[in-house]
Amino acid sequence: MTTQNTSTVEYPQVQDKIYINGSWVASTGTGTLEVIDSTTEEVMATIPEGTPEDVDKAVRAAAAAFPAWAATSREERSKVLVRIGEALAARTDEIAAIISHEVGMPISLSGMIQVGLPAGAFADAALAAEAFPWEEELGNSLVVREPVGVVGAITPWNFPLYQIVLKVAPALAAGCTVVLKPSEVAPLNAFALAEVIHEIGLPAGVFNLVTGVGPVVGEAIAAHPLVDMVSFTGSTRAGKRVMELASDSIKRVSLELGGKSANILLDDADFAKAVPAGVFACYMNSGQTCSALTRMLVPRAKLAEVEQLAQASAEGFAPGDPFAPTSLLGPLISSVQRDRVRGYINKGIDEGAKLVTGGAEAPEGLEKGFFVRPTVFSEVTRTMTIAKEEIFGPVLSIIPYDTEEEAIEIANDTPYGLAGGVWSGDPARAEKVARQLRTGQVDINGGAINPSAPFGGYKQSGIGRERGKFGLEEFIETKSMQR
Repeated sequence: MTTQNTSTVEYPQVQDKIYINGSWVASTGTGTLEVIDSTTEEVMATIPEGTPEDVDKAVRAAAAAFPAWAATSREERSKVLVRIGEALAARTDEIAAIISHEVGMPISLSGMIQVGLPAGAFADAALAAEAFPWEEELGNSLVVREPVGVVGAITPWNFPLYQIVLKVAPALAAGCTVVLKPSEVAPLNAFALAEVIHEIGLPAGVFNLVTGVGPVVGEAIAAHPLVDMVSFTGSTRAGKRVMELASDSIKRVSLELGGKSANILLDDADFAKAVPAGVFACYMNSGQTCSALTRMLVPRAKLAEVEQLAQASAEGFAPGDPFAPTSLLGPLISSVQRDRVRGYINKGIDEGAKLVTGGAEAPEGLEKGFFVRPTVFSEVTRTMTIAKEEIFGPVLSIIPYDTEEEAIEIANDTPYGLAGGVWSGDPARAEKVARQLRTGQVDINGGAINPSAPFGGYKQSGIGRERGKFGLEEFIETKSMQR
């Protein structure tokens, strides 16, 4: 495969095994799935198309391994997690290149975000397990916290390794065993993780990898009677299906779903700083981020100024080869996603939004690859499709408001509640507004990411939290023993 990158990884790869009970084994099925390079549109790999029989073998291996792993001391489990994180970090360049091929994130960001965060999350989970109150006295009761059991982890493609690790690391730290189904669109990073885990020598059955499509492998995991918990990240529609299947055996379910997050710029904000930061918060990873701040709410009197600032900022995100050192905006993940995003852009135009920059046409000189023009709409109303539905692409909607109260109302006028932002020259005022947003996280004046802070949503953005001690708690059962 010819590409313009500096990666030493050879393509196409042929992954013909899945990982079950400590061994690389052939799938019981004969089908394969193609993995497409998002920049060249060429096949970069093939993977096994797993079956329900594969899932059953993996789940039974995880169930058999659970008692011994749960009985392993937290200190020993923590040591293993640290070693896995260190081994991932040692392969940063290789895995970052893989993910840039798969997802399209510029290589200048992939190492830090797509590999650095996952590697650090293993150490974070180890620390959380060390500090966790596994036992406490409560009157005549001893309250003990124990691992939930076999965890089915079903993960998406946009931050593929990070979303895997946010489930696998705390589950292992808690003493659970895992069956992972990564996204079939971006699965190669999961094979790299499985290789690391195998090399580290994690006991057989503690971690298992089955690749395949959601309606087959994902549904088999969610429905399997020996799976005690399903942790799912993906679309709200698919999350509802996971809940439906899990309800038959009353499994615990953790869901991290969609978002349509609002970024409120109050009238005393530093607009020259807030608008470019808001554009970046919308466009990072080509807008393929569930917590992207896709609705920019601005005072009506500032609308023209914001449009100019947003246009200048957006036009600085020229789409290009993700392996070019200056690229900030790579392609989308697939032709399906590219066409979907372009459809939303056309919908915005048809419904009367003002196109400030961008559009549905292919970027000049990039007819090949799943590229979309960085797009800004203004004069968007809350009833327009682009203001209501998750687009998952580099499309920003600027919505004017007249009062602070109206801005809060517009921000909360969504079935989602994953993220948000508030900008103000008065931090206390910004925090007052942030407290009124029905959402799981809010960035105040561009507050930096905190990998140990809880991540998750209100309403249809999900159930449960990930990261740090909050993510560990999702994989814990509580028992009281009266004496």
